[in-house]
Amino acid sequence: MNILDLDHSLTHQAPIALRLADGRAIRMDLLALGPKLRLWSTERNYQRFAKLLQERPRRAAHRPEIFFVGSGDYHHLTPALLADLHEPVTLVHFDNHPDWVRFAPRRHCGSWINRALRLHNIKRIVTLGPCSDDLKSPQFKGANLGALRSGALQLFPWRHAPTKVWGRIGDGAGHEQHENLLYWRNLADQDWPTFIDKLIKNLPTTGVWISIDKDVLASEDAATNWDQGGMRLTHLLHAIRALATSKRVLGIDVCGDFARAPHSNLLKRWEAKSDQPPPERWSESDLLRNSTTNKALISLFEELFP
Repeated sequence: MNILDLDHSLTHQAPIALRLADGRAIRMDLLALGPKLRLWSTERNYQRFAKLLQERPRRAAHRPEIFFVGSGDYHHLTPALLADLHEPVTLVHFDNHPDWVRFAPRRHCGSWINRALRLHNIKRIVTLGPCSDDLKSPQFKGANLGALRSGALQLFPWRHAPTKVWGRIGDGAGHEQHENLLYWRNLADQDWPTFIDKLIKNLPTTGVWISIDKDVLASEDAATNWDQGGMRLTHLLHAIRALATSKRVLGIDVCGDFARAPHSNLLKRWEAKSDQPPPERWSESDLLRNSTTNKALISLFEELFP
């Protein structure tokens, strides 16, 4: 298990500290680069990260690589984790945000899905769980509805009202279009085990990569830098177990831990203040949920991938 220490959010958590101490986890010290990568990154700094990533110890080929990355502000690092895959892969993406904006600056945590879609080995991306306002007036916000139209991207909100669009998007696995509205197949209304079984049956590849932003979870299960979704941890654990049972999991990355960000970059400071809820909303006891949730995730990973 790889701990990418970008923001101090992980190493103090008991389940991670224990595994670092006994060698079950390996820490990569990326603290000097972390502020430059947070929220968005220049291509130069992104490539610096990608180069450092290549120096990590590798696991046996038959075991998935597992990464804990820290804040969801670093989700745009996921394509670098996928770059070494040499077979067709479906990316199963758990997130409260679709991360599909096309005109975000540089390498951005709100646009990385578009970068991942360009990778030759990614055959489909399935995004599960958004509840956020990103699905309201998405075309004004630069949403990549073309990927939704082509089927390269499938999106299943946890719960969201119909989305108004202009032009023909067409029907997809997670939505139906009626006139100028996309009616979503809200996951909160589904029988979860039945939905997951059907989803897995329809995946186009035997290999999958699981990317988790814990802001997909309800606030009872996580405390992040972003607004929280509605999925419960039990849903997420069930989905991971089902995927591992039916498919070959090539890797997993987890972000969505809370870390304060005293941005020195004025644009990042403005963006964080504009887009993120105030960090003061969480107490120290709230932040303990992240450690509890990470413990449950790590325990499951160790059970499934001994």
